[in-house]
Amino acid sequence: MTLKPADLLRVRQLPLLEAAQADTFARLCRSAFLQRFPRGAQLTAEGESNDFLYVLLEGAVELEGTWNDRDSTLALLKPLSTFVLASVILDAPALMTARTIMRSQVLMIPGETFRQAVREDSGLSFAVAEELSGCYSGVVRALKNYKLRGALERLANYLLAQQTRQGGGATLKLPCQKRVLASLLGMTPENLSRAFASLGPYGVKVDGALVTLTRPAILARLAKPDALIDNHATLDSEPAGQATRERRRCERIAAHLV
Repeated sequence: MTLKPADLLRVRQLPLLEAAQADTFARLCRSAFLQRFPRGAQLTAEGESNDFLYVLLEGAVELEGTWNDRDSTLALLKPLSTFVLASVILDAPALMTARTIMRSQVLMIPGETFRQAVREDSGLSFAVAEELSGCYSGVVRALKNYKLRGALERLANYLLAQQTRQGGGATLKLPCQKRVLASLLGMTPENLSRAFASLGPYGVKVDGALVTLTRPAILARLAKPDALIDNHATLDSEPAGQATRERRRCERIAAHLV
């Protein structure tokens, strides 16, 4: 499907592509094509090479990892976001399977064309370095979250993060099924149910997909948000320079993750 002017404007707003020179951006778009996928379509397969860089324009995509007949949801992506960037840059097998979880529209940029553009366009190459650095920081944050916290603290911080992303109101809506949420937090569905029940004394009330935080200050005491782990936390003093850019990059990436 040919890119329409409105699509071009949206793609140009991506942090990854906004720094590219005009001729580089035009060349990438000429070689790219727009595709609509139904729910449940597999876009990439773990262990296989990727011929395309993917840009999610509409819908939602689940990133999943597997090992020894086990599987786990690693992230849920929302528009506008790119995925399999590292695999494309390295021309290496994908470490995750990407699958649509609703009807989605995806821009597909040929991998070799993108790699050539990165070699030739310094603005694009720096944007790629920033994007990958932000992703690396996100992985370190997630690793610290899993290694240093128990299930209750992980769930509490997730709820506080969602509250912030959804405007700060007392009631928030879980953006995915509880089964998927359990996998994202490194828990079983049964452990997630018990964790929600254990958070009752901290003011957490659950009604289906709706969660009300009646005592957020008490919940925050349990969660102990840390700006070096959580994007919803803040540092006592604002970092400067490159640290600020890294933090904002992480926040932009996190805004497209559930």
